[in-house]
Amino acid sequence: MERARTPLRDLVAASGANQASINYHFGSKEQLLTRSLRDLNTEWGELLFAVLEEPDDEEALWGRIIDSIQANRSLWFVNFESVASSRQDGEIRKMIASGQEVARASLARAFAGLGPGSDPDEVQAADSRYFALLAAQSPTPNMRLRPSSSSDPVAQSAAVCVGRGNDLPDGLLI
Repeated sequence: MERARTPLRDLVAASGANQASINYHFGSKEQLLTRSLRDLNTEWGELLFAVLEEPDDEEALWGRIIDSIQANRSLWFVNFESVASSRQDGEIRKMIASGQEVARASLARAFAGLGPGSDPDEVQAADSRYFALLAAQSPTPNMRLRPSSSSDPVAQSAAVCVGRGNDLPDGLLI
């Protein structure tokens, strides 16, 4: 979804709606696209959080996360479109920051058994580690998602994420 390059007439043609209806309900093309990004990110979050709610060992849990990413590639890519769009859109930036906060807490709970009553430093260390691993799954369509068993996947993922750190908009942290 390339926001700036998507003409309203293309949205009208794809949706079957008319331009007046889009403007009435959403106010503008940009607001329609922002709402779409929010709804798709919410859908992806619900799928991911459902996977995280099923208790399991770390390897099986990562397997389910990776399977979910592969089964829902278009939703996974929308996540990265949202990050790119957040540079120009404060509403999307807030949405992503809020979603990341929930994701981090869910990852710390699922992988490390840490919840609201846990030591905040332990929670931050755990959520940072697992969020970095999740983010390292990359939006590259042809990327092999399962890490090589011949080396440490945490080290591999952390190296990828550290390299991305400076490219993220303010308020979005790995």
